[in-house]
Amino acid sequence: MAAAPGTVNEAGSLTGAGRHQYPLAAGTFTVSDVFGARGGTHLGVDLAAAAGTPIYAAADGLVVASGAASGFGDWVVIDSLDASGRRYSTVYGHMYENGIFVRTGDIVQMGRHIADVGSNGESSGPHLHFELVPGGRLTGGRQVDPMPWLAGGSIPAPGGPYCENGFGTAGGNLAAGKVPAELEVWYRRAGSLCPEIGASLLAAQGQAESGFRTDAVSPDGAQGIAQFMPGTARALAPDGQPYVIDADGKGYASVLDPADAIIGQGRYMCAIAKTIEGWMAAGKVSGDLTALTIAAYNAGEGAVLASGGMPNQISRHYTETRPYVARILAAEPGFRSLGSEGRFQADQHADLGPQIVAAGEQWLGTPYVFGGGGPGGPSDGGFDQAGFTAAAVFAGSGSTITLPRTAEQQWEQGVEVSLLSAKPGDLVFGSFGPRGPSDVGIYTGGGHMLHAESGGKVVEVPLSTGMKARRIGR
Repeated sequence: MAAAPGTVNEAGSLTGAGRHQYPLAAGTFTVSDVFGARGGTHLGVDLAAAAGTPIYAAADGLVVASGAASGFGDWVVIDSLDASGRRYSTVYGHMYENGIFVRTGDIVQMGRHIADVGSNGESSGPHLHFELVPGGRLTGGRQVDPMPWLAGGSIPAPGGPYCENGFGTAGGNLAAGKVPAELEVWYRRAGSLCPEIGASLLAAQGQAESGFRTDAVSPDGAQGIAQFMPGTARALAPDGQPYVIDADGKGYASVLDPADAIIGQGRYMCAIAKTIEGWMAAGKVSGDLTALTIAAYNAGEGAVLASGGMPNQISRHYTETRPYVARILAAEPGFRSLGSEGRFQADQHADLGPQIVAAGEQWLGTPYVFGGGGPGGPSDGGFDQAGFTAAAVFAGSGSTITLPRTAEQQWEQGVEVSLLSAKPGDLVFGSFGPRGPSDVGIYTGGGHMLHAESGGKVVEVPLSTGMKARRIGR
């Protein structure tokens, strides 16, 4: 069994993601046929057991099929989430109708007695045919050998576009209508390939690369909507296939085909992120994983490694790569669906001030990080003062107000109000110098503010002496 135990709540949300067990009790079965047998046509494992042997749910999940199925006699299909939040199915076959004890729509927990072993359908003796399907059995996934997973391994990510758009994955964080309609499905699928790279980030990157033009060609020879260099497109990903694959089944792969290019973009970004994660764990590079992954897409992974972080080796790293990273990170929140990451979700009919306070309160306890944060939330694990206020105002306004990145620049936004008339949600500024304030927080009322404390964390503290207030967007 992997990961920690969990539960399934009454609303039907799947929890305990990643934990799993064998579908039959130890000592009650033998493996009678393996995955890939019969010339590669056997897409599960057969576990021979006496008729009537209890079959247990291998993982927490939702029953999406229960009853008659061609070849299986009767089957049960349960959809679950792995430890990275990706959908997969477990499939149980050859039971008799009266030997199935769950119905479509049931929420089940791992270990529940769901059926009994039978010999129904295309079966030569009592056994359980068991399948593991990353991406979902009913949503285009492909079976993999379940034995390594049953032994405690992890589930491989679904290949290509064979995962359902956004189910339990970062693919669901793309707001509707933010990209051309014909591209949305591909950004969602590409954003579902790994937990490090979401659809909203890929969309912001696509806008920066080509403005969503499928025929774009750069002076350097980069092509298509994702601006792939031909050599990179043909290079082999960790799974042994080229980064740009035939994602839409037309018979060939092309960087000028938006489906192929966007899926390729996701595959390449995921591979870069995994590489940089390894370097960070080894102490070879430091910085924000997302920012470094974007930088490597532009300048190459070698530039990140040689620089020990954000590329700094040649002038182009400063004139092109760093502005490219900043532009994408600033644009990403505008492509993100509100509430998609469990964060505060603004009510467009409510007063702005209390919503800014509520948005800020979700980050109480977040560490202080110099230069950290912005409209998209924390970065490098935390916030500085202006990064925190920018995040809270952006979230509290429903992504409609984007503040600049420094306290001095934020002081120029909105209108000044006297501290005596300040209301919760106003920004409060301090430590004034010749260029303006260097400190900013969010007024909560009663002489207190939410503040990213230098060397500490986001807390609610009394106002500092000499602070002034400004009202944003009201």
